[in-house]
Amino acid sequence: VSDLRPSALPGSLDVSRSMFDLRSPPHRFMKRYDSVSSVPSSISSRKDSQGSNRSLDTITLSGDERDFGRLNVKLCYVSSVEQIWITVLHCKDISWPSSCGENPRICVKGILTLPKPVHFKSSAKEGCNDIEFMETFVFAIKLQSLQAVRLVFKIQTQTPRKKTIGECSLALRELSSQESNHWLDISPPSK
Repeated sequence: VSDLRPSALPGSLDVSRSMFDLRSPPHRFMKRYDSVSSVPSSISSRKDSQGSNRSLDTITLSGDERDFGRLNVKLCYVSSVEQIWITVLHCKDISWPSSCGENPRICVKGILTLPKPVHFKSSAKEGCNDIEFMETFVFAIKLQSLQAVRLVFKIQTQTPRKKTIGECSLALRELSSQESNHWLDISPPSK
C-alpha cells in the first residue's frame, strides 16, 4: 500500500505537485481544441441511460479557459516619502508556446498606467514550473495619482525572440503602508 500523504512525497512542498494537478508543465503539450470544432457533429452526443442526448462539447475547454499560471507580487506604499514598492516574487505554472523552446528565458514587464506610463522589467530567468524573481522596484509617485491607475504585468520570453506569452493586472485603489500580497491569474495576451 502506498502512502499518498504529502509527507511521503519526496521533495514535495505542497499537494499541488500531484499527478492529478492540471496546472503542472505537461499541459503545455496538450493540443488546443475550440469548442465549436473539437468533436465531429456525427459523434458529438451520446445517449445516457434515460435515452436523452448530452453534448460532449460542453466538457471541452476552449483556449481561453486553459490555466496560464499565476504571478505573485507584493505591494506597499510608503507615504512619508511618497514611494510605491513593487516586489515581483514568483511566476508559477506558466505555459508558453512550443515555438519558444523547452526552457526559454522569461521576464516580467510591469507598467503603471499613468498618463505618462511608468515601465519596469525584471531580469530574465530560465523558464520552469516555479520561476523565482524576488526583485523590488521603487517609484516616487503621489498616492492620489496611483489610486486611479492599474498595475499591468506582461510575462515575456526573451529567447529565441521577445514575445508576450501572458498578462495580468491589478487596481491600485487600496494601496497602504501595510504590505499586501497578491496572486494574479495570468491570461493570454490581449490582441
